[in-house]
Amino acid sequence: MMHESRHMIRRALAVVGVLAVLMPALGELWAQGPIGDRPRRPLPGGEGRSPSSTGPGGLPDNPSNRAPIPNRAPQRIPENQPLFTADTNAVTVDIAILDNKGQFISNIPPGNFQILEDGVPQKIISVGQTQAPATVALLIEFSNRWQQYWSETWYQTLTATYGFVETLRPEDWIAVIAYDLRPEILADFTQDRREINNALQRLRIAAYRESNLFDALTDTVQRMSGIEGRKSVVLLSSGEDTFSRLNFSQARRIVQEAGVTVHAIGLGQMLKELLDSYGYVGGATRIGWLQADNQLRTFTRETGGFAFFPRFYGQFPTIFQSLNYLMRNQYTAVYQPSNTRRDGKFREIKVRLVDPQTNKELRITGKNNKRIKYDIVARKGYMAPREVE
Repeated sequence: MMHESRHMIRRALAVVGVLAVLMPALGELWAQGPIGDRPRRPLPGGEGRSPSSTGPGGLPDNPSNRAPIPNRAPQRIPENQPLFTADTNAVTVDIAILDNKGQFISNIPPGNFQILEDGVPQKIISVGQTQAPATVALLIEFSNRWQQYWSETWYQTLTATYGFVETLRPEDWIAVIAYDLRPEILADFTQDRREINNALQRLRIAAYRESNLFDALTDTVQRMSGIEGRKSVVLLSSGEDTFSRLNFSQARRIVQEAGVTVHAIGLGQMLKELLDSYGYVGGATRIGWLQADNQLRTFTRETGGFAFFPRFYGQFPTIFQSLNYLMRNQYTAVYQPSNTRRDGKFREIKVRLVDPQTNKELRITGKNNKRIKYDIVARKGYMAPREVE
């Protein structure tokens, strides 16, 4: 018995000795991270984090105490194009007309646009083609569920994040928000690229395994609803939600109400296909992944955005080019709704291109009079205001 005790003591001392040698190197690696020597994202209770600080790695606080995002974006809507609010009787709809190659079709006359609300044609006040700087919130999933340190999806997330930021123009306004258990504003709306780069350097090691997509997305669009002009959310996410206080239907309704266009890039597509092909995925997991992709498609489709699901890194440049084009080139239409009831109900919007002489679908032709197939991308509706009591 005494001999066994001595043997256990020797093994314990050996382990302590190894740890004593390795800890300085591990501590330096932990602090530095893979992309340089700037500060990593702080962990809960870590140095530099106050009890009231927010974000992935922080404890939830009362949502009512959240400070709104300051409106740093310049007002971009012309004075004769009012936004839809409870005090106005006009609805603004951003419209993208894309050919079968995803290219924007320009120079369509205003008389060829038709807007229906709940199936009823509406009186259009104005239609104009606009191009303006982008105001975008980059919302990034960064949790231990998909972004474990040095994992493939972790690397893909950072590649997509840095790659998208590099395609933005100096006049664009951007905010960077990361989420796991809760969203954290890493950088408020700014045109300062140094501030953005410093924010991205905080994406190092995820703190929590939860991935609360619904809470993060609704929080972001609600904060952006007070910003006037064209605005978008670019969502980098697996599409999964694990612990949100809101369910999908509730989140969907809030996103519809906010009037913010959502674009999404689905993460981990190749990894999911590889795991599935090798038989590592059960039926329930496969269904969960399909549901996650459909959730991203729904959020984007109903707000007039696009969802991309890249399987290869070589697809990212084309996706970034498409996003930049979509966020800057579009038609802006303003109409007066014939239904003036303030009942708080959802009003469905449908945009058509028609020949005003026949009211039939407009035929667009290209070279050699060849017909061009096109898609109309616009928000699917809005929530009518309620009477103020």
